[in-house]
Amino acid sequence: MIQAELTEAALSAFLDAFYAKVRRDPLIGPVFSARIADAAWPDHLERVGDFWSSVLLKTGRYKGNPFGRHLGIAELAPTHFARWLGLFEETAAEMFSPDIADAMIERAHRIGDSLKAGLFFRPGS
Repeated sequence: MIQAELTEAALSAFLDAFYAKVRRDPLIGPVFSARIADAAWPDHLERVGDFWSSVLLKTGRYKGNPFGRHLGIAELAPTHFARWLGLFEETAAEMFSPDIADAMIERAHRIGDSLKAGLFFRPGS
């Protein structure tokens, strides 16, 4: 069912569907499974939900450092971000009206670009 409104419940359903795809993905799934045990996924989804709720719904619930969380993952490459964004776009388009999906996708790209710049851009090296 296409959601015409971005609510906490719709965001939660989106994240559940999106991360189910992430976990099955042959490129990025192993990166996640190496760091997040099956039993730890509910906590991870709650933390990610707080992040996206803060970003998209302006709730201010997230208190953390997403850059720091990604900095310690040595095997991360730009191709991982591209795949993550592709799955995000696909899932958003499946679950939300185009205006909401486009807004979510635009924010995800801005956040992804910022993370990639911090992780992979090394002037002078």
